[in-house]
Amino acid sequence: MNKDKLKLYFIALVPDEPVYSEVMVLKTEFKDRFSIRAALRSPPHITLHMPFQWQEEKEAQLIASLNALKSSSNQIEVELNGFGAFPPRVIFIKVVENDQLNMLQGSIQKMARSAWHIYPKSNNARPFKPHMTIAFRDLKKPQFIEAWSTFAQRTYKATISVTDISLLKHNSKSWDILHRVILE
Repeated sequence: MNKDKLKLYFIALVPDEPVYSEVMVLKTEFKDRFSIRAALRSPPHITLHMPFQWQEEKEAQLIASLNALKSSSNQIEVELNGFGAFPPRVIFIKVVENDQLNMLQGSIQKMARSAWHIYPKSNNARPFKPHMTIAFRDLKKPQFIEAWSTFAQRTYKATISVTDISLLKHNSKSWDILHRVILE
């Protein structure tokens, strides 16, 4: 396989308005306050499959597999409630436990293994903990401590009606939505 032809992709739920803009405001608050930008390189999202490498000329195979999901997945109501953290760098909006969301993520993981032959690295095989990241990689530990002391006390509540899932592609600087699959 020619490594030059490999691109990065991931699968996520991208919220509609007004949640999309509300989360962008939070990400921008981190940029302005702490001079960090990593979280702004992707749209607000809940990751369903971590980034993986794939041959660009085989994108149609990814899209066809994802399109097959729409007949087996229904729209999902997802609740966001409060903030959480993965110390020492990540601050996120918490997603309330949701069986439908867990089943959708499980279906995507199964499809990735069976149709695409993509397997999580053993050190990356964490249990699914849905969340919406607002700050991560470039947030330094002292900044994290300061930010978390504020965000741990803040409130945020919203409900997302998930009507589609997105395949995102990295353009060497940021993530773009390549394809959306409407859930029925």
